Amino acid sequence: MCVLENLNVPDPRAVEHQEQPAGPGPGGDREDKGARQMSGSKGTARAVGRRTVMTAMGAAGLGAALVACGGDTDSGGSGAGDPSAGGSTGGGTGSGTGGGAEIAKVADIPEGGGKVVGAVVITQPQAGTFKAFSSKCTHQGCAVKSVSDNVINCPCHNSNFDAADGSVKSGPATSPLPEQKIKVEGGSITLA
Repeated sequence: MCVLENLNVPDPRAVEHQEQPAGPGPGGDREDKGARQMSGSKGTARAVGRRTVMTAMGAAGLGAALVACGGDTDSGGSGAGDPSAGGSTGGGTGSGTGGGAEIAKVADIPEGGGKVVGAVVITQPQAGTFKAFSSKCTHQGCAVKSVSDNVINCPCHNSNFDAADGSVKSGPATSPLPEQKIKVEGGSITLA
């Protein structure tokens, strides 16, 4: 026994496939016929047409894509010209409080280059000077991937940022990378 019989819906295994007209006309509309077949004894159930299902799937896919891509973010952040808002120079005294676990070694950060460590990109724009910025591009939130020739590079839309102050050098990004406070002691770099 098929549970569908209780709903006055034909068992799909018992229905023979018949050629039906492609649209409205002498044979009727295919969606309307399906709606008549699917309506129960109370007439409350309706068939959902292929077009409706495809439209809903497309809308759901578009929504998922928009969430995944994100939008422009407000960098909020610290101004690039604010000297109190950022990096520490090499051989720091450790006078700041806070801090945490080592995120990189001084030896791992090449002069004129840098290293992406999680949510932070650490640079050494000149010998002995270390800076840190958010690794999240201010254009659409992609993670920056590399630092070379004192330029922080975002691969998603080719935005480029200055390794010394995080300012935009080129690309669709219009806001600088927010600076992060770091502490350099001995050969270790930690978040301040």
